[in-house]
Amino acid sequence: MRRRSFLRTATFAAASVGLTHSAQAGKNQPNILFLFADDQCYETIRAFGHLDIDTPNLDRLVNKGATFTQAYNMGAWNGAVCVASRAMLNTGRFVWNAKNLKLNDEVASNRMWSQQMKQSGYNTYMTGKWHVGAKAESIFDVTADVRGGMPRQTPDGYNRPVDEADYNRKDAWKPWDTRHGGYWQGGKHWSEVVGDHGIEFLETAAKKKAPFFMYLAFNAPHDPRQAPKEYVDRYPLDRIQMPENFLPEYPHADAICGKKLRDERLAPYPRTAYTVKVQRQEYFAIITHMDAQIGRILDALEKSGKADNTYIFFTADHGLAVGHHGLIGKQNMYDHSMRVPLLVAGPGIKPGRKIAAPVYLQDIMPTAIELSGAPVPERVEFNSLLPLLNGKKKQQYKALYGAYMKTQRMVIVGDYKLIMYPTIKVNRLYNLKKDPQEMNDLAGNPEYAGKITQLKKTFIELQKQTGDTLDVDNPAPPKKKKA
Repeated sequence: MRRRSFLRTATFAAASVGLTHSAQAGKNQPNILFLFADDQCYETIRAFGHLDIDTPNLDRLVNKGATFTQAYNMGAWNGAVCVASRAMLNTGRFVWNAKNLKLNDEVASNRMWSQQMKQSGYNTYMTGKWHVGAKAESIFDVTADVRGGMPRQTPDGYNRPVDEADYNRKDAWKPWDTRHGGYWQGGKHWSEVVGDHGIEFLETAAKKKAPFFMYLAFNAPHDPRQAPKEYVDRYPLDRIQMPENFLPEYPHADAICGKKLRDERLAPYPRTAYTVKVQRQEYFAIITHMDAQIGRILDALEKSGKADNTYIFFTADHGLAVGHHGLIGKQNMYDHSMRVPLLVAGPGIKPGRKIAAPVYLQDIMPTAIELSGAPVPERVEFNSLLPLLNGKKKQQYKALYGAYMKTQRMVIVGDYKLIMYPTIKVNRLYNLKKDPQEMNDLAGNPEYAGKITQLKKTFIELQKQTGDTLDVDNPAPPKKKKA
């Protein structure tokens, strides 16, 4: 058993009927199909009932397997939140520990996720967005079209649309216009490329006895949110519902991430209903287009004859605001940006099950290692999801931690979330059960002073476990820029 900490409850082995057939490496090991989105908020799957959005294939996974309804990313040390999220996922280390790793040393020591799977006898494959500081080609057996970060955004893709007249200009940026490159660079939409490569690999894997580990990483629905016009047309603006917690401007935007942050410059200030509806129209369209590619991959898996012995994981590296709280990006501690969909389907998993235990999306990594029949290495700090899927455990973590650079910290315990902005000495407190949209800030209510103290005490314990050295009460002042 790996060490216990304040962050985790006891770890159990995969000891339940239907989840034990991988107990010995090489004996009927299950295949692992990992589907990874970028910038996808937890609410953007129709089966969850939050939004009017078309995701028939992700709905298939929801109905076929289990949904973790409270899955979070731990945070980031820079504006490119996906970099930290993916580093944590592939190394198994908490955010600040992952930041301090030398990834080339991890690769040389065969410690990366895919290398662990390879050592258990898996044929490993990767395509799509990587954005990890080590070469995917040196880690996976087979790779195809490995992408770096986001598709190329153009100046015309920022601060838009100002209004309807701006949108309707002949030269205005449109998501289906291939002249802007981005997802269209190379002649075929990048989501379709991932779909094509996934199908090609499954056709090859069908002829082999070795189990496979597939890491299929979509760039979608990250901006530039481009999709074929037919998908955009499915979402006329009168179909788009405004977020209940919409604001023209978040009051602390400049302090927590900066109004000039790249993500926040995608839409003009102040935010308007028209601008947000267009942004969400394009967001929904690229998600639905990605969903269609996921459907193709799932169909190919069925055709391969491998489906009955394959575990499918779907998640995203973080969420996205797209108008919630007057924000556009993911560099904040609200659920729309920290919380993600997390679906698991496979042998022995009860269809349509919902698991409310708070988890981290990076828990998928030790889960896959455990399914392979190998022990989860001591250095891996995240927890396998199998005890929750087995019903052997009801709680994964006693509390959840979140961080963004030096400007934001978060802790969730039970129904309460405390958000801290150390550099401006502002706290925000929400009861997530009564106020899931995080609109009623309780921090200024003296009745909750004791709750804030209690949550802060828990947060300090979490800091010790995550390697966070920031003094939230007295953070170091930002360095002055040289004249």
